[in-house]
Amino acid sequence: MNTSVPTPHPAGATPLSVTIERLGYAGLLPFVLLALLMWLVTPDLMPFVALALMGYTATVTSFLGGIHWGIAFQQGEDAPRFHVLWGVVPSIVAWIAVVMPVYAGLPLLGLLLIVCYLVDRKTWTSAQLRPWLTLRFRLTVVATLSCLLAAANT
Repeated sequence: MNTSVPTPHPAGATPLSVTIERLGYAGLLPFVLLALLMWLVTPDLMPFVALALMGYTATVTSFLGGIHWGIAFQQGEDAPRFHVLWGVVPSIVAWIAVVMPVYAGLPLLGLLLIVCYLVDRKTWTSAQLRPWLTLRFRLTVVATLSCLLAAANT
C-alpha cells in the first residue's frame, strides 16, 4: 500500500494532487454563488439562500473534522487521541449554527472555518499534510469571507 502524500506543488504535481486542488477550488463555487445571491435575491427568497449556505458550510466543516478521524485511522493506535476528539467538534458546532438565526449562524460558521484551519495548521504537520496548508488557507479565506459577506446582508 502506497502511503505517500501527493504533492500540491505544480512542479511535482501528480494526477491525484491536481484533482484534489481542482475539487477544492470547485468547492468554493457554492460559497461564492450563495453569498452573492444573498445580496441579489428578493427578501422572500433570502431565507432559502441563507439556509443553503449554512447547510453547505456545515457539511464542509463536518468533512474537515472527518479528516482528523482519517488521520487517526491511518496512524492507528499511535495516533494522538486529539484527532478523534477534535474530529466531532466541527460537526456539533456546525449543527448548532444551522439552527441559529442566520445573522448569528453564518458568522459562527465563518469562525468555525477559521478555527478548523488553525487546528489543522497545528496538527497536519505530524500527519505529513503540511504541504496542503497553502490550499487549505486559500479555501478557508474564501469560504469564511463568503459566510461573513452573506451575514452582512441579514
